[in-house]
Amino acid sequence: MTDFAARRLTMVDTQIRPSDVTKFPIIDAMLSVERENFVPDGQREAAYVGDLIEFGAQRCLLEPRTLAKMLDALNIANDEVVLDIAPAFGYSTAVAARMAQLVVGVEDDEALATEAQTILVESDVDNAVIHTGPLDQGAAEHGPYDVIMVQGGVEHLPEVLLDQLKDHGRIACLFMDGELGTVRVGYKSGGRVNWRYAFNASAPVLPAFRAECAFSL
Repeated sequence: MTDFAARRLTMVDTQIRPSDVTKFPIIDAMLSVERENFVPDGQREAAYVGDLIEFGAQRCLLEPRTLAKMLDALNIANDEVVLDIAPAFGYSTAVAARMAQLVVGVEDDEALATEAQTILVESDVDNAVIHTGPLDQGAAEHGPYDVIMVQGGVEHLPEVLLDQLKDHGRIACLFMDGELGTVRVGYKSGGRVNWRYAFNASAPVLPAFRAECAFSL
């Protein structure tokens, strides 16, 4: 029988701590949330590898290191409301829920959204909800948000998402340029978002966040 608890500890000790992520709430969340429950059954054995796990249709579970460093840069407080875009089966939502007051995940596939909500309930995550709708439209009815994060690559970020961020809120996105990607954190002040480089990472670009191709004669 696989000892997933031991694998979680190894993940934290070999992937998270060496990446300079040492904040207790993040370490505690990643030790507590059973990552193997948030992937398809056939991929449970791969749940704690250091690579991202692809689910098809350009969807993935980000590398543990990438999610941890993103959470570290966002510095979520326990009285904040978080919008989590494209959490797939809900792992990132569950991890963030250990730190935040409330997390709203957004999934555009109704079946996947239903599955994610079921897993969250079965995992006793009672301060998170999965909203079904277009990824690039967020969930304005539950906002505005203190923090927004996107679980996949981004080429273009629509203003409608930035509009759902509170003033003095933070947003983290993995901006992809070809095969190269950088995570940047945006800080909203006076209605404007100023972006700062956080670290390098990579992930498939979510179809909803692809830049429109420009054609010229």
